Amino acid sequence: MSEYVVELKNATKRFPGVVALNHMQIAVKPGEILGLIGENGAGKSTLIKVLTGVYQADEGEIYVNGEKKVFHNPNESAAAGIACVYQELNIEKLLSVTDNIFINKWIKKGMLLDYDTMHKRAKEVMLSLGQDVDPTKPAGTFGMGIQQMIEIAKAVLIDAKMIIMDEPTSSLGEKEVEQLMKTCRELKSRGIGIIFVSHKLEELFELCDRVTVIRDGEYIDTRPIDQWTNDSLITAMVGRTLENQFPKEFGVKGDCFLKVEGLTVGGVLDHVSFEAYGGQILGMSGLVGAGRTETVRAIFGADPVDGGKIYVKGKEVHIRSPKQAIQAGIALLTEDRKGSGLVLAETIRTNLILSSFKHHSSGWFLDENKIEKTGQGHIETLRIKTPSIYEIVGQLSGGNQQKVVIGKWLNADADIYIFDEPTRGIDVGAKVEVYNVMNELVKNGKCVIMISSEMPEILGMSDRVIVMRGGRVMAEVDRDSKHFNQEDLMKAAWGGSLDE
Repeated sequence: MSEYVVELKNATKRFPGVVALNHMQIAVKPGEILGLIGENGAGKSTLIKVLTGVYQADEGEIYVNGEKKVFHNPNESAAAGIACVYQELNIEKLLSVTDNIFINKWIKKGMLLDYDTMHKRAKEVMLSLGQDVDPTKPAGTFGMGIQQMIEIAKAVLIDAKMIIMDEPTSSLGEKEVEQLMKTCRELKSRGIGIIFVSHKLEELFELCDRVTVIRDGEYIDTRPIDQWTNDSLITAMVGRTLENQFPKEFGVKGDCFLKVEGLTVGGVLDHVSFEAYGGQILGMSGLVGAGRTETVRAIFGADPVDGGKIYVKGKEVHIRSPKQAIQAGIALLTEDRKGSGLVLAETIRTNLILSSFKHHSSGWFLDENKIEKTGQGHIETLRIKTPSIYEIVGQLSGGNQQKVVIGKWLNADADIYIFDEPTRGIDVGAKVEVYNVMNELVKNGKCVIMISSEMPEILGMSDRVIVMRGGRVMAEVDRDSKHFNQEDLMKAAWGGSLDE
C-alpha cells in the first residue's frame, strides 16, 4: 500500500514556446493538508489541470493509492477520486443547490429523476459541511461561502480521495474563511487528502501539515510546516530574498486631485465624503460589504448615483459613464479582472491599448511600432510571464492577467489611479512589483487610491486611510496619527469611534 493517496512523478508539460512543468512532483498523504505555493506563472494551474485530467502531461506518471493512472479527461480523474474546487467557482446560479451537487450524477427512480432522495442527500452533505440550507433554492441566492461549500459537497458526493482547493479564500469574508478552515479540518479527519493552494502565508501556517514550493515550472522543496518560516517560504518561492514586503516610498503631497462630497446611492452609500491628493496613496479599508467598491464604481460612472458632488483638480465634474471618467483623468483597476478588466479572448497587445487608443494612433491608424514598444516595456517592467505580446490573455495565470490590467491603465496616463484589491490572488513577489508601480505613480505626482482587505497592505503602503462601514466613512487616519494601527482601524471598521 502506497504512503500517498495521490502522487505525481516527473511530470513535464510543454506548450508552444513554454515549458509549463519540468519534471514536476507532488505527493499527498491520506488525511493530510498539503500547502502548494508558488509565484504566478510558477505552474500551479498547469499542475492542477494535469492532476484533474484537463491536460495530459508529455512525460511523467500519476499514481492514486499506488496504482498508476492515465487521465484522458476530467471525468476519469473524478472517477479515480480526485476533485477540484477552482478559484472561479463552477456554479450554475439559476439551478438549485441539489441540481448543482448532483449534476451529471443524477439519482433516478425508473425513468424520472428522484428529487426526494437527491434533496435529502444534498441536505445531509451540506449539513456535514456546517451549512443548513434549503437545497431546493437556486444556488445564486446564497453568498460565495455557501457556493464554495456546494462545490466541496460535489467532491464529498463522489467519495473523493483528494480535493484540490485553488485559492479558496480569495473571495471570502472573515467568517466564511473560518468556516472553510473548519471544513478542511473535518475533511482531513475523514482521511481525505487536500492540496491547499494559497498566496496567503498565514493560511498555510494555520492549516497545513506540509508545504510544497514550486518555481518556474519546477519542484523546489517540500517540508513539514514547522520547518518553514515566512522568509524561507518567500525565498524558496521567488528565488531571492524580499527585504521589505511593503517597499513604501513617499511622494510629495500635492494638490487635492479628487474631492467627493455627500456621494449617495440609495441603500448602498450614505453621504460619502473624502479627499485624495497627488503624490499620495489613499487606502480604503473596511470589512466585506462596507461599500468601498460601490464608492469607486459610482465615482467612475459605472453605477448611477442619487446625490453628491465630485471634483477633479478643483473642478466639479458630472460623470455618467466610464468613458467620461477616463476623459476626466480617472483610471479604475477593477476587482473583477476577468469580468470587467480584460477581454480574455484577445491578445496582450490588444488588451494593453483598450483604454488608450488615442495615445497609440497616428491619424486614423494605430501606430504598430509604438504599440509594440510600449507593450514590450510593460512586459519587462511588470514581469509579465508570456512567450510574446501576442499571447491570448485568457491563457495567462491570474497574476499575469492582473499585470496586464495594470499595464492597460498605465497606458491611459491618468491623474487618478484607483486600484480595487490590486494584489488579490497574486503571489508575494508579484505584489512587490505592484507596490513599486504605485510608488512610481506617486513619485510622479499621481494620485493613487487603493482598496484592500489586507490590513498589512493598507498599513504598509498608505499615506492616509479612510475606513468604511455600511456605505459610510467611519474614520480618516493619517500615517503619522496614533490611530494608524491595525487595532484602531479594525475598531472603526466594526463601527467603533476613534477619539483623539
